[in-house]
Amino acid sequence: MDHTTLGDSGIRVSKIALGTMTFGDQNTQQDADNQLDFALSQGINFIDTAEMYPVPPRAETVTQTETILGHWIKKQARDRFVLASKVAGPRRGMQWIRGGPSGMDRANIRQAVHDSLTRLQTDYLDVLYLHWPERNVPMFGQYQFDPRAERDASGQPLNWVPIQTQLEVLDELIREGKVRA
Repeated sequence: MDHTTLGDSGIRVSKIALGTMTFGDQNTQQDADNQLDFALSQGINFIDTAEMYPVPPRAETVTQTETILGHWIKKQARDRFVLASKVAGPRRGMQWIRGGPSGMDRANIRQAVHDSLTRLQTDYLDVLYLHWPERNVPMFGQYQFDPRAERDASGQPLNWVPIQTQLEVLDELIREGKVRA
């Protein structure tokens, strides 16, 4: 398996990652364990997950992927693989992710990382993504999108968190050792 360095992070990853978005819905713990073991045996060391998985996201299954992955991780040497997860950003219709439609503010990012680390049974994530970052633009080509509905009476975006704030909390998490990149 070919490997490469992830940006300038110094983290070496396989050029193929194992996605886990079906663990907990279409795949059982045993299925997941078998897939993860096989991937590692083939030189795949990059594992991708997210707090909102499995897909399709539903209240009764949300976070199950990280929980299943955590059971497997607990039995592994943590330095054998690179683990990436994602913080679910503003979401319409998914009130059951961290209690509702919250933004990418400091408290929500920190809570998401804390909860992911707990479910994954690890002390750190190698890579952290913002899944659907703050953007205040049409989502997935929704032609009916009305940007005025996303703003208050003065024209300011509702629940908008500046990208600088989001980057600052990510930097804090890196400095604290909870995230590597």
